[in-house]
Amino acid sequence: MEKFFMAGERYSPTLNFDPDKNLLEFIGQSYPEHAEDIYNPAFEWIGEFLKTDGRNVTVNIKLTYFNTASSRRLQDLMEILESYEKAGRGTVLINWYYKSEDYDMMECGEDYIEAFDLNIKLIELES
Repeated sequence: MEKFFMAGERYSPTLNFDPDKNLLEFIGQSYPEHAEDIYNPAFEWIGEFLKTDGRNVTVNIKLTYFNTASSRRLQDLMEILESYEKAGRGTVLINWYYKSEDYDMMECGEDYIEAFDLNIKLIELES
């Protein structure tokens, strides 16, 4: 399976998915006008990626801002990963990065911890 890479722009995140490392990374800001244009191809790739059992998936979420549409897509991602893990098909670790003074991003990570039965670690970054 080939890597998936989409370079971030002003309103869209960098998406870096490496199947050899079982790594999915979301980096930057995510408030595109049409979130489906970014996330649909990414989710197609993730769907193919998760057809393989036994993966120990690491997801690094290093977003500094995201809008409601992107939040919905992150929720979709969490649901997909939660289903994969609950079915006993593999394990998932989500690293949720936030800057030390960014309480909104920290609270978003906390909300996902409460909402999903996944191993989500909050990782504080120095500003």
